[in-house]
Amino acid sequence: MKYLLPLALLATPALAQDRPVLTVYTYDSFVSDWGPGPAIEKAFEAECACDLQFVAAGDGAALLARLKLEGERTRADVVLGLDTNLTAAAAETGLFGQHDLGDLSLDLPVDWEDDMFVPFDWGYFAFVHNTGITPPTSFRELADSDLKIVIQDPRSSTPGLGLLLWVKAAYGDEAPAIWEGLVDNILTVTKGWSESYGMFTEGEADMVLSYTTSPAYHLIAEEDDTKAAAPFTEGHYLQIEVAATVASSDRIDLANDFLAFMLTDGFQSVIPTTNWMYPAVLPAAGLPKGFETLTDPETALIFPAGEAEEARDVALAEWLTALSR
Repeated sequence: MKYLLPLALLATPALAQDRPVLTVYTYDSFVSDWGPGPAIEKAFEAECACDLQFVAAGDGAALLARLKLEGERTRADVVLGLDTNLTAAAAETGLFGQHDLGDLSLDLPVDWEDDMFVPFDWGYFAFVHNTGITPPTSFRELADSDLKIVIQDPRSSTPGLGLLLWVKAAYGDEAPAIWEGLVDNILTVTKGWSESYGMFTEGEADMVLSYTTSPAYHLIAEEDDTKAAAPFTEGHYLQIEVAATVASSDRIDLANDFLAFMLTDGFQSVIPTTNWMYPAVLPAAGLPKGFETLTDPETALIFPAGEAEEARDVALAEWLTALSR
C-alpha cells in the first residue's frame, strides 16, 4: 500500500541535494568540538545557502603535503591553516588561486601584501609552563636547565617549523649550538600540537611549545590562572595563519565568498576564544577580557615568506643533525 507524503517532506531531500558543497581542508584542532570550526560552519551556512564541510588533514604542514599528493584531483576548494613559513612553497606548487578581495584591511603587527593568501589569525610562539616553576628567559637558559619540554615535528607541524625558524632568526649561525644544548631538554617530539599540549596538561612535561595566547584558554575557559608563557629576551617568532582557494576548484566563486567571510565578525569574533589566537581583523567587541594579561613580546621575529623557505631547509638540517647525536 502506498502512502502520500506531504509535499514539504518530498521536497526536503531535493533541496538538500541542491545546496553546493564547499570543502575546506584544515588542521585537526580547528575542527574539534572546542575549536572554531563548528561555530564558523553554522555562521557561514546561514549566509551561503551551501554545505560547508571541513576536512581535518593533520597539522598545518601536513595540509600542504596532502595537497601536493592529491594535486588537481583534490576535492578541496579552500585550504585553511598554512602560515607564512609555507606560503612560498605553497605558491610554487601552482595549486592555489589568487583571491578576488582586493586590498585587505587587517590588524596585523606587520604589513601584508599577498594576492593569493588571506590571513585569518596570528600569534607568537612561546613555551607555556605552570606558574609553579621559574621559567627560563632565553633558549640558552632553557638549555642550561633541567626542564623537560615537548615540541612538535617541523615536518608535519607549523608550530614545530616555527620553533626551528625562531631559533634560526634569533641565533643565525649559532643555531646548531643552541640545538645541541637543547637536545637533553626534549622529552619527545610529537606529530602535531594537540598531542604535545595534551602531554603538558597531563603533567608529563615542564613546558610545551605553543603560543603566548595559550594561557588565555586556561584563564577564560577554565578559570585557571596557573599557566603562563615564558617571555624570551631574544624575542618571539610571529606566526600568521592563512587560507587560500584551490585553483582547480569548480566552486571558485563560493570559495572566494568564504575568504571574504573570514574577515567579517562572523568568523573573526570566534577566533580568540576557540582558536586562542589574535584575530586578523579586530572584532567590533574587541578582544575578550583576559587577553590583556598575556605575554607581549618586545621583539617580533619573522622571516619574509620568500626567505622562510630557504631558512627552513637549513634549520631543518641543523635540527635533524642535533637530534641524531
